[in-house]
Amino acid sequence: MRSLEEIATFLGLRRSMAGMLAMVVLVGLGERMADRFLPIYLLAVGGSTLAVGLLNAMENFLGALYALPGGYLADRWGVKRSLIFFNLLSMAGFSIVFLFPTWQAVFVGAILFLSWSAISLPATMSLINQTLPFDKRTMGASVHAMVKRIPMALGPLAGGLAISWLGETEGVRSAFLVALLLAALALYLQIRLIAPDSPAPEHDPEKNPLRLWPLMPKALRQLLLADILIRFCEQIPYAFVVIWCMKMVAEPVSALQFALLTSIEMVTAMALYIPVGWLSERWGKKGFVLLTFLFFTAFPVILSQCQSFWPLVLAFIVRGLKEFGEPSRKTLIMELAPSGRKATFFGLYYLVRDLFVTLGALLGAFLWQWGATTTFMTASLFGIAGTLWFARYGQDVDNPSPPH
Repeated sequence: MRSLEEIATFLGLRRSMAGMLAMVVLVGLGERMADRFLPIYLLAVGGSTLAVGLLNAMENFLGALYALPGGYLADRWGVKRSLIFFNLLSMAGFSIVFLFPTWQAVFVGAILFLSWSAISLPATMSLINQTLPFDKRTMGASVHAMVKRIPMALGPLAGGLAISWLGETEGVRSAFLVALLLAALALYLQIRLIAPDSPAPEHDPEKNPLRLWPLMPKALRQLLLADILIRFCEQIPYAFVVIWCMKMVAEPVSALQFALLTSIEMVTAMALYIPVGWLSERWGKKGFVLLTFLFFTAFPVILSQCQSFWPLVLAFIVRGLKEFGEPSRKTLIMELAPSGRKATFFGLYYLVRDLFVTLGALLGAFLWQWGATTTFMTASLFGIAGTLWFARYGQDVDNPSPPH
């Protein structure tokens, strides 16, 4: 029986990591309690269906734009100060929506809290990179990915209970109040647990993406291109998966069955994060990223052949398998990024990727007019292209001191 200290060492759990993971759970739980029901709340306080669509578009757009400034601030201010600042921004957003029950306040508050995950991700990955030795970084990213899914599972449930108890308007407002309190607790733990930042760099790091782009290492660009193609594979059918499962297959599933399929996907990914993180430390990251890309590519093809619940279970297991290599990919981004500006280039990577991938959702809407088969097959063609590109040009980073 392993001691708690041995388990903590195996998982890469250190004091700063504990502070970061507490932030991920607490802020994420509050965020998921509240923002999942924003469309219902918008309509309840006088907003239109157009406002709901605009809010969704704004979330995707800000998610792309916030990545680079999030990385720049992490490099400029240090990880601890930047994470505290991002937490304060989310608290301000939660407060605005709670205090002012109008649809206009939702948009103002959403600018501050909706993209918390995107703006904090570069700093979070930088903290893992700084805190853990080379052979524990993928494990740290795996633990982060697994813990991140706890609020994804519990938050909507808690928010739904609040709405059932207090109604749509007051239920969502109460969820935002709880989100504010949880973020405040996370702020306290961040201050207490995360190690102090190193001195700020003497020279202000570059923040213009047009000037940063030529400085991105070639190996990182190759990964980025492959990732863009793979995300097209994901996003082209993304919005239509639920329609296919509940409306178009020979034996449509119920809403409860679709929720179960989603849970199967999440559990599959969570079950593999730790073992894959351990194996990645020993065998290298490229193989696991490549295998992940293969599962991305396979999912639309398998989904197109499923006509009832049990075959769909297999498809959603494959959909869960496409997530297990994500910590390896994120760790590889940090290792390929230039020293001293890793968070900035992590943010640049996500800025470029997500701006391009927004086109994938639009392409999916166009292709769906031609039929589900066309949509699914086109998505997989993008997946094949991304997988082959990374297999040919993708690079790994050698461990300077391989574990024994």
